[in-house]
Amino acid sequence: MAHVHVALGDRVVLHDIDLTIRAGEHVAILGPNGCGKSTLIRTMTCELYPIIPAAGDHSQPGQPRPEISIFGRARWDLTELRKHFGVVSDNLPGLQSFNSRVPDSAGSNAARSTGLNSVLAGFFSASTLWPNLVVTEEMRAEASEALARIHATHLTHHPVGEMSAGEKRRILIARALVHRPRQLLLDEPSNALDLAAQRDLRESMRSLMHDGVGLILVTHHLGDIPPEIDRVILMQQGRIAADGPRTELLTAPVLSKLLGTEVRIGQQDGWLHSW
Repeated sequence: MAHVHVALGDRVVLHDIDLTIRAGEHVAILGPNGCGKSTLIRTMTCELYPIIPAAGDHSQPGQPRPEISIFGRARWDLTELRKHFGVVSDNLPGLQSFNSRVPDSAGSNAARSTGLNSVLAGFFSASTLWPNLVVTEEMRAEASEALARIHATHLTHHPVGEMSAGEKRRILIARALVHRPRQLLLDEPSNALDLAAQRDLRESMRSLMHDGVGLILVTHHLGDIPPEIDRVILMQQGRIAADGPRTELLTAPVLSKLLGTEVRIGQQDGWLHSW
């Protein structure tokens, strides 16, 4: 994307974003709450669109038109895009009830659904496997393989409503993998997870990257970033503040300036942690 400005209501949230991520690349997008990370990924996945200067608008002469291209294409049907770009986010349309503790009727069906059926529903971008949806044996095989890739076959027949937050996160990742996407985007994946679930999630990320899955990781937790991710994008106040190698950007001085507070960094086995 190039020259991208995005507004929510009357407020411009993203300012002049220029960003290129190659298919299969491993990238971490890091920044404080409210810096525009969520708006950026909603733009990357075509949920939001950039501001287009109106014809005859001379208030900003010479302003270039925004450009967005995903896998070499400017226009996508969202259902088709999800086959190439797997997204794991608590804010996905239609999936809020998946994690809700007080679900509505759709959420109740999702809670009763087994792990396998919830992954199968990913083929249809549905919150649950509704009776009118036709599932093929090939789909069942792909869903079982997706569960195996993240070491979650033990959840195949387990009701989602009885799963822990970490187990639900594994199901969401498996849903995103059923189409064998070229790129996987994880949005704040460790939110609401205990330490054991965070460790399991991080090992799953490493396994997927070793299997050749491209990963875009959006987080504000330094400990989420696997050692295999070398490129880091820092965001601040709706802008890209820096884009470069982790060795240059994931340092105490750089992060202290980004977050506006003193940051200390420790390291163990290639993983970083901050306090």
